[in-house]
This record gives sequence, structure tokens and C-alpha cells, in this order.
Amino acid sequence: MAPGCFQMPASRAMISWRCFTKMKKLKTTFLLLPFVSTAMLLQAQAPADPLSAGNKGIYNIVKNNVIKAAEKMPEDNYAFKPTPEVRSFGQLVGHVADAQYSFCSAALGDKNPALGIEKSKTTKADLVQALSAAFAYCDKAYDGMTDAHASEIVKFFGRDSAKLTVLSFNNAHNDEHYGNMVTYMRMKGLIPPSSEPRK
Repeated sequence: MAPGCFQMPASRAMISWRCFTKMKKLKTTFLLLPFVSTAMLLQAQAPADPLSAGNKGIYNIVKNNVIKAAEKMPEDNYAFKPTPEVRSFGQLVGHVADAQYSFCSAALGDKNPALGIEKSKTTKADLVQALSAAFAYCDKAYDGMTDAHASEIVKFFGRDSAKLTVLSFNNAHNDEHYGNMVTYMRMKGLIPPSSEPRK
């Protein structure tokens, strides 16, 4: 209760109108305090580069799913094709690895090393190692990206593209082929990483 709110005439306390108004303002302040504190905390936690940070977050989610899928699929299923016209599971892993160099070399301003992993690697061990190395190369592009550099123009597939567009395209491409991997795994009775129970 605000000081001076009580007067004690006779035997009971009486609250003045002015005191009632003060108490109401004080109550409103205390009710709003948690919301103001939360808003300030969220603002303090907001990334400095929200566009590139958000894009990197999506990249990391899909990257982890792709690597875990490649690790989880048994070696004898690496040659599996649902139909003869499509890539085998192993070729999908190699294709995604090759694509990391293609997309991220453009964003980094490097020459694409064009390692030809899809056509040169066939064992699970070699493909998983090549995939991990390719993502490690691509990590540099995402780690170094800022919103200030996101709109810088680079050549990609013969066209002018913003760096962030190239990296966003890479996310979409990775997710597209992770979707293929999910189908292959389901056909072999395996639960894909993104559907595994949360621990």
C-alpha cells in the first residue's frame, strides 16, 4: 500500500481517492513488468544478422539430417534404386556432396573444385567422408555470411545472383534430396533422422 494511504479516524481505515489511483498505477506497473522484461530479453537475444542467421539455421538442420541419413543407411542399401531411372542412395549422397562445392564456391568466390564425387565414390565409408568434407567446406560460406554481404552479386549458373540467394538455393536443393533419402529409407523399413523420437 502506498505510504500515507491510510487515515485512522475512529476504528477503521479509510482509503482516499488519490491513494486508490496511486495503487492502481502501481498494480499496472507490476503487471506489465514481466512483459517489458521479456521483450527486452528477446531483443537482446535477436541475432545481429537475422537474414543470414536464419538461412544458416535452416542449412544446419538439413545438413545434420542428410549426414545422419547417410550414416544410418546400411552399406548394402547404398546401391538401392526404387526404379532403374533414378539415382541410387549412394549416388544421392555423392550428388549432395558435389552440390556443396558448386553452390558454396560461388558464394565464397572460389573456383569450384568439381570433385565428381557422385561418379567416383561408391563405398559408404568414402561417400560419408566426402559428404562430411563437402559440408565442412560449405560451413565457411554460411559462417562468413552477414546481412551486409547477403546482397553482393556473384555469378551462378551463368546468372547474376545475390550471395544469400545462392545459399538459400543450396538449402532448397539439400532439402529436396533429403526428401529422396527419406523415401529410400522408408522403403527399406528405416526411420529417417527427422522422424526419430526426440530424446
